[in-house]
Amino acid sequence: MSEAARSLLQRWGASFRRGTDFDSWGQLVEAIDEYQILARHLQKEAQSQHNNSEFTEDQKKTIAKIATCLELRSAALQSTQSQEEFKLEDLKKLEPILKNILTYNKEFPFDVQPVPLRKILAPGEEENLEFEEDDDEGGAGAGSPDSFPARVPGTLLPRLPSEPGMTLLTIKIEKIGLKDAGQCIDPYITVSVKDLNGIDLTPVQDTPVASRKEDTYVHFNVDIEIQKHVEKLTKGAAIFFEFKHYKPKKRFTSTKCFAFMEMDEIKHGAIVIELYKKPTDFKRKKLQLLTKKPLYLHLHQTLHKE
Repeated sequence: MSEAARSLLQRWGASFRRGTDFDSWGQLVEAIDEYQILARHLQKEAQSQHNNSEFTEDQKKTIAKIATCLELRSAALQSTQSQEEFKLEDLKKLEPILKNILTYNKEFPFDVQPVPLRKILAPGEEENLEFEEDDDEGGAGAGSPDSFPARVPGTLLPRLPSEPGMTLLTIKIEKIGLKDAGQCIDPYITVSVKDLNGIDLTPVQDTPVASRKEDTYVHFNVDIEIQKHVEKLTKGAAIFFEFKHYKPKKRFTSTKCFAFMEMDEIKHGAIVIELYKKPTDFKRKKLQLLTKKPLYLHLHQTLHKE
């Protein structure tokens, strides 16, 4: 077994166990998140070209079926229907198969098919991997699971139609201050609106890759249209900004830091907000500032009211 294959299997196994642990503990948001991230990366490996893969075509078919089962379990956790769900006990049967994928030669225990080929995100567009280690910043963060259709990073959503008496919010992301701004490869920002439990209240949006890097700043100058009227946002909601960049040595996209803006900070004009260390804490319970230096996320808000 090559070192690369061994490393992949260790990471996949650790992520699989975290997901099933969260699942058994009743931490469903975290379990769904873990399952979806792992499923995406298994699918990516299953769809990789032969010369770029550590696995045979038959092994990749099995990997793809495991990804399908992860998606089925994730869907079951989000479903209100009780019949024909893919159960945790079923999923746990797949852990030894994933662990021993290089020698596994039996019939797959479930009658599932690999998910049809789909667009695989290019480097710089991937979701971050929670189980990847980051040399200088600790473990990478993982966002909450998508409750909305799959998105293509760099595709922002248009402003909602106006309603009488209701307020829409446009946030221009101007720039972010980082001590190593010039070293960030293909940086972009994921914007989401979460309730106090970290659940998405609007579709998640990704900015295009930054327009330029200069000294200690990464410049974006891009408008984000928040996909809910301000008056309809739940009490305690917050708007999150996750700064992500591509790490070529590890071939994945990492969350470097995050920032958030709470409802009482929504007001017309410029605002600078503090940066926090990953992993992204959507529940805002264990926050650690990224740096003591005066480096921030620079935004400009525009309120539109009929």
